Amino acid sequence: MTGSPTESRPSKILKTQDHNDQDKEDKQLQDLSMSKNPRIQRYLVAIEYIGTRFSGSQEQPNCRTVVGVLEEAFHKFIGQPVSIFCSSRTDAGVHALSNVCHVDVERISKRKPGEVLPPHEPAVVRRAVNHFLQKNEGDISVIDVRCVPNDFHARFKAQERTYFYRLVSGSEPLSTFEKERAWHVPEKLDLYAMQEACKVLVGHHDFSSFRAAGCQANSPIRTLDELHVCEVPATPYFPSITEREQNNSSLKDSLTCSVKPEVGLPINSFSNTDDMVDTNNGKSNLEEFGIRRRHRSYMVTARARSFLYHQVRLLVGVLKCVGTGELMTSDVERILNAKTVTAASPMAPACGLYLGRVKYDLP
Repeated sequence: MTGSPTESRPSKILKTQDHNDQDKEDKQLQDLSMSKNPRIQRYLVAIEYIGTRFSGSQEQPNCRTVVGVLEEAFHKFIGQPVSIFCSSRTDAGVHALSNVCHVDVERISKRKPGEVLPPHEPAVVRRAVNHFLQKNEGDISVIDVRCVPNDFHARFKAQERTYFYRLVSGSEPLSTFEKERAWHVPEKLDLYAMQEACKVLVGHHDFSSFRAAGCQANSPIRTLDELHVCEVPATPYFPSITEREQNNSSLKDSLTCSVKPEVGLPINSFSNTDDMVDTNNGKSNLEEFGIRRRHRSYMVTARARSFLYHQVRLLVGVLKCVGTGELMTSDVERILNAKTVTAASPMAPACGLYLGRVKYDLP
């Protein structure tokens, strides 16, 4: 039957060809980067950083970058230049809870130049590199190090990447503690509507509408394994006296019933005081002098093997518009099927994006 609507559904795109093409390209680039020197030890290095003062992760001339700062710290540690290869590229202003890179190190004796020594233990590498990093701005640190084979590539061996995006909603100005750490949306967000929109976008699709100009990927087809949004406690979270009393009361009740106590409070306990206004000159029942009014805090999680250039920020831009009521779920379907980035909503700012995890099958 010709003209069937199912012919144009993105979910019908075959996965096999896209994955095979990507695997071939990865293998070719991985072979080029493999060290042939048996005296060299390759380390897999996990790093965290605040992206605010970095011009992205990749090295650029006359710019402070994640790779540049890390290479400088390694150079000071081992006394010779190194090359760092990241698993995931992050733009200026984007943060990382755990980005992963690899580096090849040949340990040469400083007392006897030319003498090759046994490789450093991973714990030694971590402590030494962090020592030099902390003498810089202190906005990047090594969180884990592991020895891997010389053909293990941080980028091409990655099986999955998880990104988080933080939004805070409320009419109050953004807290000083949240500046450059989240996207402040003054309007209220409809969580249920955003969750419904996620269902449209998750899965195997042509994501041309969520692919920024300049993307170097051969294909716009990707499998989005997870796209989820939920409300979370505001950070940093400091419980009010009412919340502390509620928690103590819950603890006492739990102990009386011989049930393991619930440590956390339900998400409704972290309410924005905009929702609790009485007739006392429009003031909130919970509002006290000198106490900041809280925002509602939301977390978007996106998980996939790989992403297109600016894909997560474009996805969040659409979800935000759904949350504010500017778009409906049907509009999200229309944008996805348009297969052009001009159909998408404005891109979410970099400050709310965090690379959360890069997953490997480690040897």
